[in-house]
Amino acid sequence: MYDLIIVGAGPAGIFTALELLRKSDKPHKILLVEKGKPVEKRHCPKDKTGVCVNCKPTCAITTGFSGAGAFSDGKLSLSYQVGGELPDLIGEDFAQELIDYTDKIYLEFGADPKVEGIYEGQEVKDIRKRAIQAGLQLVDCPIRHLGTEKAQQLYLNIQNHLLAAGVEMLFETECENIILEGSVCKGVLLREKTGTREVLGKQVVIATGRRGADWLEKLCAEHNIAHKPGTVDIGVRVECRNEVMETINKVLYEGKLIGYPAPWRNKVRTFCQNPGGFVAQENYDNDLAVVNGHSFKEKKSNNTNLAILVSHNFTEPFNQPIAYAQKVGELTNMLGAGHILVQRYGDILDGKRTWAKELARANVRPTLKDAVAGDITAAMPYRAMVNIIEFIKMVDQVVPGFASSETLLYSPELKFYSNKVKMDTDLETNIEGLHCLGDSSGWTRGLMMASVMGVLMGRKLMEKHGF
Repeated sequence: MYDLIIVGAGPAGIFTALELLRKSDKPHKILLVEKGKPVEKRHCPKDKTGVCVNCKPTCAITTGFSGAGAFSDGKLSLSYQVGGELPDLIGEDFAQELIDYTDKIYLEFGADPKVEGIYEGQEVKDIRKRAIQAGLQLVDCPIRHLGTEKAQQLYLNIQNHLLAAGVEMLFETECENIILEGSVCKGVLLREKTGTREVLGKQVVIATGRRGADWLEKLCAEHNIAHKPGTVDIGVRVECRNEVMETINKVLYEGKLIGYPAPWRNKVRTFCQNPGGFVAQENYDNDLAVVNGHSFKEKKSNNTNLAILVSHNFTEPFNQPIAYAQKVGELTNMLGAGHILVQRYGDILDGKRTWAKELARANVRPTLKDAVAGDITAAMPYRAMVNIIEFIKMVDQVVPGFASSETLLYSPELKFYSNKVKMDTDLETNIEGLHCLGDSSGWTRGLMMASVMGVLMGRKLMEKHGF
């Protein structure tokens, strides 16, 4: 019998255990279950092969200790305005207090003390003025950039710290289900290489990240865990030359822009900007290939990439937003023969596909070498595509050259955090003994806010459950 079982070794799960160890003076029997591998064994073969080999049973980029975020761009957003809806649940001031506290923990384990995006001057005012004129909101957000390669060492330090403190970790182990007695969670059902077994725990935390959002949604439906369909984001990853983004990269590092383009006024936003970064492919368990961006501290490219995401909110009778986004991704993958599709912005406006020979002689060379030139509009829903095109035109008023004919659009970029689990301010679900955290819960988006939710969970376990 464990005092605490944590499913998912991403930031939310990690910081739940970390905060308990930091603040509680009692010994606790803690189990951390992770379907991927330890940090030191997370290696993507693409570094050597040059192409994605669709690793089985799990993708080293999206699963393993530290989760998917640390192996992508590795950025910590230091403002409560960025990172999901947790501030709506606990209050903005308290959320910011927790961010500041959690940031200090990251520094203790080796995060870069330099904070990006805190430059103040005329250039920022000029950018904001152009954003207002374009009908966009510029969100101020200081960024602590861990870097894809530096984050791996930082999380290795945390992993070793937890192990030394007695936290038991099971890697390459999948949680199949939770164990219920009435409306009380008593533990989890694990699938290991040798078979399945039941593991009992007094408290269970589910923190499976975006990768586990679909699984958690099915779990909620099966066990009547109170939840509601939320937002799903469908979009593209845009790549252009560093020269185009030079000013905004220098003074903001990550320019977070939000707009509501005509005619539907859906929320469209930029996300995960990577100056000098690399576009990357990630694979989900159902062989769905999605695009993301990596940003290293040392290795740099000639390009900047960022996501443009269109928020979709569905109403009755449809209540499967994750499945909808997956279908969009599957159709795009079909057109790319299992690879990421890339198309020039100018070709989209001209109503033609992009050819590989055209990319080979362009100013903007794809950093995702095995992306397939094609036509993303053949798979992207009309409403999403129009939103993306109109938003790019708006951003071009802020960053001249962004809407260049040579700007590259990669698809699909999908964010699965649509299932929002109903919880109170103590992070209690309607199932006694069960807590759902991080991006899979629908309350957070990104490294910092997921980490913050873990810190809060650690404190609530001590306050409410005597840890």
